[in-house]
Amino acid sequence: MTSREQDAVRILLLIDGAAEPLPAPITEDPTLADAVGVVAGQLRLQKLDFWLRSPDFLADELLNDYELSCEARLLDLAGQILDSEEPEVRRYPMLRHHFGAYEPLDDALAVLRSAGLIVRRRRGRLGHTMRHDYYLLARGREVARTVIAQAPAFRYYVDRVQLVLDLADGRGGNQLKNRQYLQIEYATAARGTRIASITDRARRRLAKLRATVKAA
Repeated sequence: MTSREQDAVRILLLIDGAAEPLPAPITEDPTLADAVGVVAGQLRLQKLDFWLRSPDFLADELLNDYELSCEARLLDLAGQILDSEEPEVRRYPMLRHHFGAYEPLDDALAVLRSAGLIVRRRRGRLGHTMRHDYYLLARGREVARTVIAQAPAFRYYVDRVQLVLDLADGRGGNQLKNRQYLQIEYATAARGTRIASITDRARRRLAKLRATVKAA
């Protein structure tokens, strides 16, 4: 398991990478005056975080895309993950919830919010929250850059966030959820339990695809 501080850094780097630029400064809300971007919806944030925390599922999705496109780069990227110990040492399994992979982010977000790095806003009407939006403040972006510069080990998350975003290809939370549900281990996990690893299956699949390429 990760600590609250580790979760906070991972989520900050994820929001920093995934935040969509704001078309114009927000003038009607002083708290958001220096916001530089936003991740719209907790569902999207959770689904992106699932792939960030699950290198085995991330690699298998790269293999899915490789089979559709035959783009050698995707096979190489999946191989970089599965040939290493990354699925074992970087995997932090998430709970299977009603809407798929889920992990409470309140503690990590509280760290970021109290430090003035992000702001969460509820969208909807009184008594009925439709979604949560996560605004990255200028201070948050500055801290993210400082973390990377002072602790190069966190560069791993920056690289993986970019890979996750490339895989997500701009899809919203529901679209990402639907794609993740196509994984049988994900879909059939009992609610409230941790989603099981697919590392062994993904490595066997990688070996078969490599063999096919070699034989061609």
